[in-house]
Amino acid sequence: MTAELSLYGLYVPTLLLLSILALVCTRVLGRLLMRVGFYRMVWHPALFEFALFFILLASFSTFITNRGQS
Repeated sequence: MTAELSLYGLYVPTLLLLSILALVCTRVLGRLLMRVGFYRMVWHPALFEFALFFILLASFSTFITNRGQS
């Protein structure tokens, strides 16, 4: 994974962009799961969303890292 990306001359850490993407996906998935009624089966919804955020962040990071290796 590259350490930083240049956006119009401004260097932004890749992890920051991946974190924003993971946060947006977590919010969308959280609302979808709430609408379906999944949170009635979850013991601690905030802890579940926290774990979901880190799972998505790790998945995106792994995808970006392994993208050029095949």
